[in-house]
Amino acid sequence: MSSVQSVENLTALDIAVLARTLDEAASSHREIDPLSPQHGFRLQQAYDIQHASIALRHARGEKAVGLKLGFTSRAKMVQMGVDNLIWGLLTDAMLYEEGAEISLGDFIHPRVEPEVCFLTSRDINGPLNLLEAAAFVDGVAPAMEIIDSRYRNFKFTLEDVVADNCSSAGVVVGMFSSRISDLANRGVVVRFNGRPVLMGSTGAILGNPLRSVVQAAHLAHRAGMVIPAGSLIMAGAATAAEALLPGIHVSTEIGGLGRVEFATGAQA
Repeated sequence: MSSVQSVENLTALDIAVLARTLDEAASSHREIDPLSPQHGFRLQQAYDIQHASIALRHARGEKAVGLKLGFTSRAKMVQMGVDNLIWGLLTDAMLYEEGAEISLGDFIHPRVEPEVCFLTSRDINGPLNLLEAAAFVDGVAPAMEIIDSRYRNFKFTLEDVVADNCSSAGVVVGMFSSRISDLANRGVVVRFNGRPVLMGSTGAILGNPLRSVVQAAHLAHRAGMVIPAGSLIMAGAATAAEALLPGIHVSTEIGGLGRVEFATGAQA
């Protein structure tokens, strides 16, 4: 008999246990083996685990601040070996001040990726199209996400990464502007200590990062959720991710949007 648990037998208690396993791994900065090979859950149950894990954060006092999209660029899909757009939830504990020094001891094996971040101006309570999306956005900013899979060696299935809140661990957001009408082909450069390590274009994000607002609206609607006014929507990475190192200055420049930066502590 197979040791993989049947998805039909994955109960609410099982989901709660798996959510707590991931939450404890994140809290203790301890990597674990992927969960899906043993428990065999499907994608919808992975989102159930994700939401249960985020609920544990909320119970500790963390506040919802928005959501992130993942695998919106072909580069990220190839790097991670998946082919589906995914999404996770952000809390205020994931926000780091722009320009701050960030301790890598807060993570397991962190990587950084350049992103575009939107700030919503109105509640998004249903599907949108691209023409409608701009009316729901108050501003756009250059941003970076620190991703940090809780799984050993950063290896996982699609279901595993979704359950793990799409590897979200930290967000650094630059200055917001109203330049939302022409985002389709802005140059992107990530530098470590002034040396370029990643280069790309905002066009890698669904062809136009504003489409991420459209996708977020559809995904939230299907999940029965409203995206409140004042929420952050992280549009997804413009390039593959780069592993962070101790004692470096990290910056991202996006043409026409500006620059965002942080430093890492001297010791992990």
